[in-house]
Amino acid sequence: MEFDVVIVGAGPAGLAASIRLKQLAADAGNDVSVCVLEKGSEVGAHILSGAVVDPIALNELLPNWKELGAPLHTEVTSDRFYVLGPSGALRLPSFGMPALMNNHGNYAVSLGNVCRWLAEQAEGMGVEIYPGFACSDLVHREDGSIKGVVAGVMGIGRDGKPKDDFEPGMELHGKYVLIGEGVRGSLAKKIIAEFTLDKGREPQKYGLGIKELWEVKPENHVQGQVTHTMGWPLGLKAGGGSFMYHIEDNQVAVGFVVHLNYENPYLSPYWEFQRFKHHPLIADVLEGGRRIAYGARAITEGGLQSVPKLYFPGGALIGCSAGFMNVPRIKGSHNAMKTGMLAAEAAFDAINAGREGDELVEYENAYRASWVYKDLELVQNVKPMWSKLGLIGGLALGGIDMNMRERLGFSMFGSWRHGKPDYASTKPASRFKPIEYPKPDGVLSFDRLTNVSFSATNHEEDQPIHLQLADEGVPIQINLEKFAEPAQRYCPAGVYEVLYDDDGKNPVFQINAQNCVHCKTCDIKDPSQNITWAVPEGAGGPNYPNM
Repeated sequence: MEFDVVIVGAGPAGLAASIRLKQLAADAGNDVSVCVLEKGSEVGAHILSGAVVDPIALNELLPNWKELGAPLHTEVTSDRFYVLGPSGALRLPSFGMPALMNNHGNYAVSLGNVCRWLAEQAEGMGVEIYPGFACSDLVHREDGSIKGVVAGVMGIGRDGKPKDDFEPGMELHGKYVLIGEGVRGSLAKKIIAEFTLDKGREPQKYGLGIKELWEVKPENHVQGQVTHTMGWPLGLKAGGGSFMYHIEDNQVAVGFVVHLNYENPYLSPYWEFQRFKHHPLIADVLEGGRRIAYGARAITEGGLQSVPKLYFPGGALIGCSAGFMNVPRIKGSHNAMKTGMLAAEAAFDAINAGREGDELVEYENAYRASWVYKDLELVQNVKPMWSKLGLIGGLALGGIDMNMRERLGFSMFGSWRHGKPDYASTKPASRFKPIEYPKPDGVLSFDRLTNVSFSATNHEEDQPIHLQLADEGVPIQINLEKFAEPAQRYCPAGVYEVLYDDDGKNPVFQINAQNCVHCKTCDIKDPSQNITWAVPEGAGGPNYPNM
């Protein structure tokens, strides 16, 4: 199938790009054919975010979004920042925070529902959206540029052979291909490596965000209240924090982010989250309520220093495929949308000029002149300072750095580097003691497999395992021996297990691929970089209703 523009991923970036292309075509009095491919069963099925949305990009894309019925119903009414101890909490004064940390005018939302609404607007303009189509490979022109993608391969058995219902998929060609798969996308990973787009950039940094959606008692609900915390239970040596957002219908989104550059292989982000919910600040809100959904997703945290070259022959990286999240604000959807719009404008102009398959240099130039670049520039040192100085030192110096950049336009601290990828931070298990996490009580805290059932995750079982090992011996011979095989603990879905025989010997590494919620943590954090996350059959994975 031939299109002017093929977009991979129906997230905020991809959908904003598709809408902007159609707007430009309408203004010019011509047409541009646009196709959006989404691996989830429906638009929004794989979208997971906090989320508090800054509407700056939406205001530019669809200024009448309120009249169009956009699902941004809960404006933030109060901001609360705390540093937690085991049973107490110290509230940080808002007046000492940089202005960019103020959530006034932002909205607490279900980003999945926002994407569903954006898809409706896009389809109304003539965009073709195909959910359930996983893009498994790239198509090249003879000159090596990206011509399109292969999507919709179905019916391959666990043994790698075609089954009776085998479908080879189809090639979707575009004059330009925009990659908006989200964090650690499988095609983006290939493209970055093939065209060395990360040359001269710092390694990308990541966090793992784990979220539950709760329905709480009306007396515990304060619509529009936003709470962020740092400190306990992670302490001073591992980075991360929490969020709790009161949205409409007595619902509360509560989540926990762990920076994936932690050193201790015994640490489990999932169990840190479950322990966190027992803190009085959180437990008092959740008491008497019920969990109604669960999910997890990696987030990009590298910021300005880690953004790769954005264009390649035949297309561009948009949204979290490149990594535009503002770490201290815990916001990225506004930047994702804007970069999708900027790439759309560059692609449209190129097509109108009779070009195709070349490099959209204009997109990178527009990004560097945009408010997205400024948004990331102001906070560029927060992540590396936190990583190098810990919670207290990083929080203090990062705050000073942000204030200087915001008020003076520069910082005497310069630009700090990240230095190494997250997997390289993992240290041998011999340096640490195992962490004994409290057993879940089934009221506030839950075991992993029970929670995974609240993500509505489903995969066709007779298909190749999409979590691919480069060397099947590494998990036991290296990772278990040296790191106590951390995959057992960093995965928030119980995908990886080490099983022993009745005598407690002969360990075997087992992959329960059907549990995978597509968070990509294994691809990022495996200390041997032995795991590659590849797309399973389309429509596989979680089915988030309103995350």
